[in-house]
Amino acid sequence: MRKEIYRMDRDEAVRFLARAPMIHVASTTPSGAPILRTVHGVVVDGAVAFHGAPAGEKMEAVGREAVVSAEEVIASIPSYFIDPERACPATTYFHSVQVHGPLEEVTDPAAKARVLDALMTKYQPEGGHVPIDADHPLYRKPVAGLLVLRVPLERLDGKAKLGQNRGPAELGQVLEGLWQRGLPDDPRAVDLVRAANAERLAQAGMPLAVPPFLAAPEGVTLLCAPAPHHAEQAAALLADAYWNQDLSPATIAAAHLGATAWVAALDARGDLIGSARAISDRAKRAWIYDVIVTPAWRKHALGRALVRLLLDHPAVRHVATVHLHTRDQQRFYEKFGFVVTSHTPPTPGGPSFPRSEMLLTRNAASARLS
Repeated sequence: MRKEIYRMDRDEAVRFLARAPMIHVASTTPSGAPILRTVHGVVVDGAVAFHGAPAGEKMEAVGREAVVSAEEVIASIPSYFIDPERACPATTYFHSVQVHGPLEEVTDPAAKARVLDALMTKYQPEGGHVPIDADHPLYRKPVAGLLVLRVPLERLDGKAKLGQNRGPAELGQVLEGLWQRGLPDDPRAVDLVRAANAERLAQAGMPLAVPPFLAAPEGVTLLCAPAPHHAEQAAALLADAYWNQDLSPATIAAAHLGATAWVAALDARGDLIGSARAISDRAKRAWIYDVIVTPAWRKHALGRALVRLLLDHPAVRHVATVHLHTRDQQRFYEKFGFVVTSHTPPTPGGPSFPRSEMLLTRNAASARLS
């Protein structure tokens, strides 16, 4: 790799290859004609493997050198994020992995079955089929008849190009540009670019220039697009919240994964200490739900930072009206321009909470005044 700053950790590269929806396989026929195919692939037994019909060009390439690749575009970076005039800074941030090695045929029935069963697990995770076993009557003939190929992972290179060639000020401009542009994948790109560079810059004595929208209490990192595994942690924070008393942790986690906008906060150890989400149509209305901060971090202005970030989220910031319900945080939300628009008395026989529920609303005019 020409620039080592982009090199992906090997384990990370293997995980990326394993979860890639599709992979590309390139090789040649004995006559030297190029072959390029896009296939479903899995990582099994120290190799990337895929299947096909026992005839055709892929079969002709067995034993020859091959390249397997997968890639993911994180964000296009327009030149004006960095420079208002020059076109040169325009680029693309991405993840990519390549594996070089001989294209080998898998002939052992048990090994073939492991590959085929891994393919089903990856692409049909809900199940609904008998697990593939080479000795099972359902699969003995299909396993024998299918072509299964593999390329060993010995020569594997992963590349994560996420602005590692930029200094603190320029990276701050990139983060701000992504957040303000607000394409669907830009919040995630903000988190990835920041994570890829924060430690590197700190070690060089050049802390990342954190844009205002990411401002947080000392020792806290805000996330613009929490990862799926954070949903369970958010559900744990919300387990005792009065508005979630009748909901299971799985339901609460699923609600976060389905949210239009979701922001969170991590402490220095990487533990989730705060979260807030919203459902939005991106134009007329949005509803805020599940704003929570772990008790140890309350009274540190973390809730304020989370709500500010959520209201500025690309899926929420241009909405005409934002609503939320609360029983005890009216004064907190008034700081953001919310006003009480209705009261709902406690439900008889419902959770014991002496205060009525209030509907709070924030419109574009009140937002400008907050």
